[in-house]
Amino acid sequence: MYRQCLNKLHQTVKLQPIGNALCVCNRKLTLDPQSEPAVDPITIDKRDKVTLIGLNRPGSRNAVNRDMARQLTVAFLAFEQDNSSNVAVLHGKGDHFCAGYDLKELAHSESGIDEETMNHLHNVHGAMGSKFVYSNQQRYTEGPTRLHIKKPVIAAVNGYGVAGGLELALLCDLRVFEESTIVGVFNRRFGVPLVDGGTVRLPALVGLSNALDLILTGRAIDSEEAIRIGLANRVVKDGEALSFAVDLAKEISHHPQMSLRADRDSAYNAMFNSTSKKESLDYEMNHALDVVAHESIAGAKRFKDGEGRQGVAI
Repeated sequence: MYRQCLNKLHQTVKLQPIGNALCVCNRKLTLDPQSEPAVDPITIDKRDKVTLIGLNRPGSRNAVNRDMARQLTVAFLAFEQDNSSNVAVLHGKGDHFCAGYDLKELAHSESGIDEETMNHLHNVHGAMGSKFVYSNQQRYTEGPTRLHIKKPVIAAVNGYGVAGGLELALLCDLRVFEESTIVGVFNRRFGVPLVDGGTVRLPALVGLSNALDLILTGRAIDSEEAIRIGLANRVVKDGEALSFAVDLAKEISHHPQMSLRADRDSAYNAMFNSTSKKESLDYEMNHALDVVAHESIAGAKRFKDGEGRQGVAI
């Protein structure tokens, strides 16, 4: 699947392979010929205009190791470049969403962090990073939790979504929980810090007080509390998170995509990048002008002709 995703990137975007690397979005992804495992830790499926990305290490509760992180990054980039797909659904194979970063890759060192692990954490800017190369001289890295994906992603969270697994869910735009879903900053108990966006995205979603409650205590919360504090967007019966998330993704994918992505991008900019209300408003307006010309006029004519009145689905 790893190289199939890369082939998909090459097919959907006119790119030139350079040696053992593939240039995409001004990035070159370095391939390690020894890194591809016998069983794909990431699965990809397409349903209409929805891409399903599956975390596929059920025997380890889908804990993320370096191979999975590398392939997950490739999968997200392939989705981003796939013009036939509007929304992605991230889900876990088996009974759990994700138990976080595979601590076995850290625990094998008996005295301090070994050089390989230290280089990995430093170079990839997070436990789940994947190495990218801008040139033969300069290296830069950006793993899945460092990406700002340009299209919506929905997390279907079943079972445990803890530690780095919670951080993966926070990466997504929306989160669908099952009734028995449990999430929490479980890494707190083992002296492992959040390094994949948890301290950044969690306060933005649930507020600083709620975020600190989870971060400082490391306690587990259920789906009822998660939806009450705004961490979950929907709660469904056990076994139904994936199908519900796919249906939600299909609903979102039917909307005009240019305006949807512009509004989504503006909301993220206002939350994380903007330094003032005026700057946020200017960004919103400046990025809406092209949309008005390309989508809004046609949409206004459809409304004038009677489509979608009184909120009727179109």
